[in-house]
Amino acid sequence: MALLTRIREPRDLDRLSPEQLEQLAAEIRTFLVDAVSKTGGHLGPNLGVVELTIALHRVFDSPKDRVLWDTGHQSYVHKLLTGRQDFSRLKMKGGLSGYPSQAESEHDVIENSHASTVLGWADGLAKANQILKKDDHVVAVIGDGALTGGMAWEALNNIADAKDRQVVIVVNDNERSYAPTIGGLANHLATLRTTDGYERFLARGKDILERTPVVGKPLYETLHGAKKGLKDFIAPQGMFEDLGLKYVGPIDGHDIEALESALTRAKRFGGPVIVHCITQKGRGYEPALSDEADRFHAVGKIHPDTGLPISVSGADWTGVFADEMVALGKEREDIVAITAAMLQPVGLDKFAKAFPERVFDVGIAEQHGAVSAAGLATGGLHPVFAVYATFLNRAFDQVLMDVALHKCGVTFVLDRAGVTGTDGASHNGMWDMSILQVVPGLRLAAPRDADQVRAQLREAVEVTDAPTVVRFSKGAVGPAVPAVRRIGGMDVLRETGGEKADVLLVSVGALAPMCLEIADLLDKQGISTTVVDPRWVKPVDEAMAPLAARHRVVVTVEDNVRAGGVGSAVAQALRDAGVDVPLRDFGIPARFLDHASRAEVMAEIGLTAPDIARQVTGLVSRLDGKYEDTADAPAVEPARD
Repeated sequence: MALLTRIREPRDLDRLSPEQLEQLAAEIRTFLVDAVSKTGGHLGPNLGVVELTIALHRVFDSPKDRVLWDTGHQSYVHKLLTGRQDFSRLKMKGGLSGYPSQAESEHDVIENSHASTVLGWADGLAKANQILKKDDHVVAVIGDGALTGGMAWEALNNIADAKDRQVVIVVNDNERSYAPTIGGLANHLATLRTTDGYERFLARGKDILERTPVVGKPLYETLHGAKKGLKDFIAPQGMFEDLGLKYVGPIDGHDIEALESALTRAKRFGGPVIVHCITQKGRGYEPALSDEADRFHAVGKIHPDTGLPISVSGADWTGVFADEMVALGKEREDIVAITAAMLQPVGLDKFAKAFPERVFDVGIAEQHGAVSAAGLATGGLHPVFAVYATFLNRAFDQVLMDVALHKCGVTFVLDRAGVTGTDGASHNGMWDMSILQVVPGLRLAAPRDADQVRAQLREAVEVTDAPTVVRFSKGAVGPAVPAVRRIGGMDVLRETGGEKADVLLVSVGALAPMCLEIADLLDKQGISTTVVDPRWVKPVDEAMAPLAARHRVVVTVEDNVRAGGVGSAVAQALRDAGVDVPLRDFGIPARFLDHASRAEVMAEIGLTAPDIARQVTGLVSRLDGKYEDTADAPAVEPARD
């Protein structure tokens, strides 16, 4: 790492020769494989942008020129070149974020890692520069996958509106987002990739014609004047130029000299320019290149030489859903699946293999996916739209006004619900149970274990006149949590106080084991509990109010933001039923959470069994008149094996 360790800020790159730049690129790839294999992270995307990132920082002057990344998982090389070379705690508490972070560096602008937003940011920053009379450039790096998002095209329409705003749009075209990019735009870019002969043709023609006496130069000027039509014939890039955007490319994204030349021309143009770069995801690392699924888009801890995982985890929530979808597909021909460019991460790859004609990848376009699902349902099918919980936020209007208003039988399956941890604020799936509470007719299930994922998915797809949602966590799924009986549609998981227990503990989804631990801790304090899993948290089960009336205190525990969540819904249901019982809701505070492990985040926000048991003990004690506040209540020790 002789060269990499000498790079502390981007201007250090200016002193390197072309040969040294190539050496630096090799060192960076070696560093990435070694570092990310120890911590896990987004490896493939960063291996693909090494030369591109070097060229960007040589041509532009960050942070004066704003370099923006969409999405930020391809910013590791950018971090290395801007003075952040300690990757030992990447995505861990106290270490580097897996995305750009304003707290880490003045070179980072956008923290939100949701795709297709960077061009909107670029448009706003360029307008601000224009009004403030700054000559700074705005550089937006966007992948071909992110260009499938509608927001990107809304922004392009506005960027092209002003011919003198200095915006350079770098299209990082590796034919992939997670998986290979699909759709009409992908086909167009593929055409551009394979028909890059125009510039070479024109350059060769100029050389020949300028040596031709009398007619050579006028003929070349005529030819050059007709370049728009010629380009459309040789390289059909009119889509961009018809918008009013200067187009440069395609450029070999691994040729630093060619990249610098193209970016320098774009910088001098003085208006909006698209620089189209062809890169290879996973470049320089054979295990990644051999991975056809996603080219090591994101990996856990792996052996750097082989790319094989260090350890193999047990069954996870996504895998349970994946297998049950295949089973449902065999039983019902009307079941179809939708993904937003994440076929494998959300567990639809097995369904796609079994029923390829019944899977629709809409690209990074959750809004379109939801409306298309409404159309599929209206057409007589039952679509299952599998998406990360955090990404459903982007399609709220469509869930509300297209799916719910039209009473369409669409099932949304939300993966990575609740605290996900290491990917930070933008990836925690902590909003869905609050946002979706206001959607009329929508039914929302929160399975507590694998058996309930299977059962509640089947219940969801039986609904034909309203949207249904099934949400589950990230990672390994634990052992089954059996019910002792059922009240209404709710499962009772534990009873220690008979008909008049002290606490009704409402356990939401995957937090059931923790709620049972809370009940154990309360039992040691002489506090009797009933632990109930509502299964379907929206609407609140009609049996909830009479059950709550038989208890002194109601406590809700959810892996969702407290504001407007399940606790709020239960409280409202009790008020409506005239049940005047104290209620305490535990959940995620309404703030953005820093990256750390799930366990560390849960401990930080007080969503652990000892924390909750201590507060409930204090609450019950105050009802008994024993203690003035929670701080005076006896300490509660965690359960021991």
